[in-house]
Amino acid sequence: MALTFAVVGCGSNAGNGAAPVPPGPHNAHAGQPPASTQPLRAGERFVDLEMAEAYTPAPPEGGGTDEYRCQVVDPGLTEAAFLTGTQVTPENVAIAHHAIVYAVPPGGAAAVREQDAKTPGLGWQCFGGTGVEGAEVEEGDAAWVDTWAPGAAETLFTQDVGFKLEPGSLIVLQLHYNLLATDGKPAGSDRSAVRLRLTEGTPQTRELDTLPLDAPTDLPCAPDESGPLCDRAASIADVTKRFGREVGATADEQLEECGQSAPKPGDTQTCDHEVEEPMTLFAGFGHMHLLGRAIRVELNPGTPTAEVVLDVPQFDFDNQRLVKLPEPVEIGPGDTLRVTCTHDAGLRKRLPQLSKLPPRYVVWGDGTSDEMCAGIMTVSPRKS
Repeated sequence: MALTFAVVGCGSNAGNGAAPVPPGPHNAHAGQPPASTQPLRAGERFVDLEMAEAYTPAPPEGGGTDEYRCQVVDPGLTEAAFLTGTQVTPENVAIAHHAIVYAVPPGGAAAVREQDAKTPGLGWQCFGGTGVEGAEVEEGDAAWVDTWAPGAAETLFTQDVGFKLEPGSLIVLQLHYNLLATDGKPAGSDRSAVRLRLTEGTPQTRELDTLPLDAPTDLPCAPDESGPLCDRAASIADVTKRFGREVGATADEQLEECGQSAPKPGDTQTCDHEVEEPMTLFAGFGHMHLLGRAIRVELNPGTPTAEVVLDVPQFDFDNQRLVKLPEPVEIGPGDTLRVTCTHDAGLRKRLPQLSKLPPRYVVWGDGTSDEMCAGIMTVSPRKS
């Protein structure tokens, strides 16, 4: 049976706000509840949806302790609307590593429905993205509209902006479940929910988009560590076994995309991304895993106009948040955005979730025991 979401209710009145949950220790899942949603603003409404049934995650056939499961959500739109806020609330925060919310346009809805219908069980496995075979989705029309990670709260912009959803659009919720604490064995079920904040918008409402800025991860074993997975090729083969060829190929593909002819093993990795279209930067979200120490995104580094647009000098896995820029920043062709991440292999021995695992040369991978370096920028295209 495919998994669907049930509409819990829609609201049009302001609710009660709450202070954000304080950050917890850097231990992957401190059991803290999600932060409460902020009150509605003029013209907004809530659409609350939850999983029709609870789901019990299990690791993939290739082994490991991680499962990515996608669920389709139908917001039931009959008229165009702007998505101005999103709040994912996992029921079981002990196993929920992070979630990504994708908006699929009407042209991709049939492919999503087909994927859901043909997959046994609840939802479908989806490492690396939505996992949907269909041109409308594969070619990037599925917009990445929000990310939830431990500590994340709903972030609202004061500008007249939002992600536009046409009638018939669907939401795909990608949930990353991690079973490190139970050595890859089932660890209870989860019935997550998602709250959408919608508005009709105005003729001046600017459409938002997401600009992911990745850098390679080439973190070698610490000097006092050794083992078969301390070899880069062996580690990539292990990632491929657990998550498939698409994810396994990412480490080398990132080197090519970043203009790097060979990996540069070390704690800090960077990548320059050339801006191709004029756009406005509104916010940034830094995402890494348990070995992450710091992440930064710079505009035009090394030039008189250099500017830091995202700076997380002390990354905390349990306190990942979208950071609004003090003022929107205009960028365009000729500009460069550089993302830089610093990881620390020494944390492996200090974290209960990782201390029992064999040492490894850490590359980009979907598992909690792997790593990522992603500066996820919220932008709005503009005319030149």
